[in-house]
Amino acid sequence: MSLYSRIEGSGKPLLIIHGFLGMSDNWKTLGGQYAERGFEVHALDMRNHGRSLQSDEFNYDVMVQDLYDYCKEHNLEKVDIIGHSMGGKISMFFAMAHPEMLEKLVVADIGPKYYRPHHQDILAGLNAVDFSVKPSRSDVEEILQHYIPDFGTRQFLMKSLYWVESGQLAFRFNLKVLTEKIDNIGAALPEGSVYDGPVLFLRGDKSDYIKDQDFETIHNHFPKAMIKDIKNSGHWLHAENPKDFVAETLAFLTA
Repeated sequence: MSLYSRIEGSGKPLLIIHGFLGMSDNWKTLGGQYAERGFEVHALDMRNHGRSLQSDEFNYDVMVQDLYDYCKEHNLEKVDIIGHSMGGKISMFFAMAHPEMLEKLVVADIGPKYYRPHHQDILAGLNAVDFSVKPSRSDVEEILQHYIPDFGTRQFLMKSLYWVESGQLAFRFNLKVLTEKIDNIGAALPEGSVYDGPVLFLRGDKSDYIKDQDFETIHNHFPKAMIKDIKNSGHWLHAENPKDFVAETLAFLTA
């Protein structure tokens, strides 16, 4: 079963891959901007996210295979990719597995290193919602507030709420599997793996996902990597400073 995607524009294929607990809808505005600049934009929902397949299998190997199958199904021989957070990790694994299919890669606020699980509060909040009592959107937000003080993060998660039927909300992501398999999300790239193509790493200047001491590891895996900061932004750099994010990515992708 193929991944769900939102496709717009025509020109060079550009795949956009969201982060953990995200979905293609998060990229609606930016996707439109890339489409206007001569790209055929494919904003994807990865497995167990958004409208894509729900599966008990959840790791980078199967997600790389999903991506490969998607490209074959849509006759995409060579693509550019923008991947944020978990999506950036998927893109890096894809670059190692299928370098011949990749033209340019943008990795947003994630490095190749191992990350220990750090979504515990978020997952606890999401799992505290009992949909059997038919909560309203504001009921759900109130529960999340106890676990997730950051308003932006709550708003981001609330985007995955939808009405299954009248009066019955649910999350689009597969919370059970994502909670069970959370350890897989932090996986590092295989030791010694190298991708020789052009890569742009963007980091939020207020984010600690990519530290200065990670630059060496990045260049070991990606010798041609450029690393740039997006000002006044944290981990959600594309949402917090979309103007600079789009400018930097377009400058790189169209060079």
